[in-house]
Amino acid sequence: MQAAIESGTADVAMLSDPSAECISEALQMAPGAKTALSFEEVVADPDIDAVVIATPSALHMQQAVLAFENNKAVFCQKPLGRNAAEVAAVIEAARKANKLLGADFSYRYTTAFQKILPLVQSGELGKIFAVDLKFHNAYGPDKPWFYDMKQSGGGCVLDLGIHLIDLMLYALDFPDVTQVNSSLYSKGISVKGKNEVEDYANVSLELANDINAQLACSWNLQAGQEAVIEASFYGTNGGVSLKNLNGSFYDFAAYRFWGTKSETLAGPPDAWGGRALVNWIDQLSVSSEFVASAEQYLPSAAVLDKIYGRS
Repeated sequence: MQAAIESGTADVAMLSDPSAECISEALQMAPGAKTALSFEEVVADPDIDAVVIATPSALHMQQAVLAFENNKAVFCQKPLGRNAAEVAAVIEAARKANKLLGADFSYRYTTAFQKILPLVQSGELGKIFAVDLKFHNAYGPDKPWFYDMKQSGGGCVLDLGIHLIDLMLYALDFPDVTQVNSSLYSKGISVKGKNEVEDYANVSLELANDINAQLACSWNLQAGQEAVIEASFYGTNGGVSLKNLNGSFYDFAAYRFWGTKSETLAGPPDAWGGRALVNWIDQLSVSSEFVASAEQYLPSAAVLDKIYGRS
């Protein structure tokens, strides 16, 4: 919401949350906003043009679809749904309503990723053949619903790994993922096939064009720092990497590699946190119509289904 206010291109007209405390805090940022008791009341208001959904994952699909049925554009926290079927339903509802759909895949908008993206896509790195993805968080989520598979749809992969899978697919122009092998654990014990939320995952993916990718992600990993975040792409002519600095969740650097040599392409400060929302607001200010790039949200959901053994 803060990003919407600071962008200057949108007004926060109405707030809704079951928590009075959350409403009170939000009103400090948007003191002129009205409040509503329910999401249904928000989308029924004819003066509301668009909604931002920041609720538990189990509600994302039904709330987004309801918003589109009420002729509203939608920006939603990731994931758009707990599985690929729910994500597909959201995209189809947006297409049917001809309304703009955005999702908070915010790492696409870091300066570090924007620096390495053209190097991956231009062919400068030669034949890309390997991708390393890591997202370790020293803390687990503080809300109980994250640990309920029915409500969340998954654990650390859906919470953290989805960001890096999205970056990889986006950078490589959405190649087919032909094979997935995953190991999922909770407190050191395998949970694969048990319908339990994982706190550690190690995944190997085979992509079209002979690309191998490795993903490791976790909650509560004792890695000696608050976070380890990395997306590295290796080709026959060199490599590039996005990495967090000093365990930070917010400070990233971009690097270009040649053999044993390294060049820093970008570093902090970089206020990237609200850029996905601001980009959607900027698009909305021009047109509220559906944009086909929203279909890019489905491939990462399909990969997660494979990781969880749902397809």
